[in-house]
Amino acid sequence: MGTRLKVLSVFKKLHRTRMDVFREDERALTAARLQINEEFKKNRNETSEENIEKMIKMGSDVEAVLRETVLQVEHVAENKLLLRPREGLLLENVPYCDEPRKKS
Repeated sequence: MGTRLKVLSVFKKLHRTRMDVFREDERALTAARLQINEEFKKNRNETSEENIEKMIKMGSDVEAVLRETVLQVEHVAENKLLLRPREGLLLENVPYCDEPRKKS
């Protein structure tokens, strides 16, 4: 895949992730959109293949961090928060067990 296509792919992936992670939060959606667009515009005239590859890697890493670690929390009352996890986010939550499982 050409460098231009890789950059466009990361750009689109970041925006899709932003839409999923900050769903129903217009302020966060707008702030994330502006930040993504600003970073890509700032580096638009970069010509060094090495630097471009580093930036593509950083964009992919940022997308993964957003997708895997950001949670939406909403204030519902004083001293009370409502956690709104995305589908598939908390799947690795394994209940604690005193005794190890027996292999069958």
